[in-house]
Amino acid sequence: MFCQIKKHITTSFYRRGSSLKNIYALETSDGAINVEVDDDEEEEACELVNGTEVSVDGVEGYLLTAVKNNNGTGLLLLSDVFGFQDSATRDFAYRVACNGYNVLVPDLFRGDPWSKNRPKSEYEEWRRGHDPNRIRQDTTTFTKWMVEEFAAAGISKKLGVMGFCFGGGRVVDVLATDESGYFSTGVSFYGTRIDSAVAGDVKVPVLFIAGDRDPLCEVKGLYEIEEKIGEGSKVVVYEGRGHGFVHRPETPEDDRDAEEAFALMRNWLHHHLI
Repeated sequence: MFCQIKKHITTSFYRRGSSLKNIYALETSDGAINVEVDDDEEEEACELVNGTEVSVDGVEGYLLTAVKNNNGTGLLLLSDVFGFQDSATRDFAYRVACNGYNVLVPDLFRGDPWSKNRPKSEYEEWRRGHDPNRIRQDTTTFTKWMVEEFAAAGISKKLGVMGFCFGGGRVVDVLATDESGYFSTGVSFYGTRIDSAVAGDVKVPVLFIAGDRDPLCEVKGLYEIEEKIGEGSKVVVYEGRGHGFVHRPETPEDDRDAEEAFALMRNWLHHHLI
């Protein structure tokens, strides 16, 4: 498998509105979520994250790795329709890397992401131009590349996959076709057009996070998919939140729930991957 490392970048930045306070999300025995914020203790500043542009078999990607606290675990992050270079996606990937992960964000659209400047009437035609089988093959290629990189480094830990919106919908596809058992878990943020027919093929637990006012990700459908996947998966619904609230918060209420959702995701990944 051919891989070209294009550029090495050292970055240090924070997502808009993000708090440096430690936030703890605890699940109680009845399934409720309690969130505690430690006002006296602040998260250690993530001073150094390495960002590297990569090309795997001619497909672009972006790899973010923690320098000081790298836990040797990898995450494949699947973007929304605005692509792997979008600032909101990269900011979120950076925050995840700050927690010790190696985060790989592939270019799902091969240089042709959706743009807010394009007429909405063109959206379906644009989407049809991106063959689901081709996207599935590209994600498989990047997954195998991560596995090979880990093997070369003497690391045997499995991977996790997460995604937003379009990418959140593809999380189920990726896990359902993971015949080699590379992935130990998945996190889907308000996934769109999830193929519930393949959910029964998913063999690892998945965390689904969504808002109850999201017309693009119906909560009822998520519960049905959770049931098909089986024991271990979980759906967490935020009251009053719409589409994209975790990685594209627009209000103080979005910011608050985005921080809680990030804490839930962080604890979920730690439990299933570390």
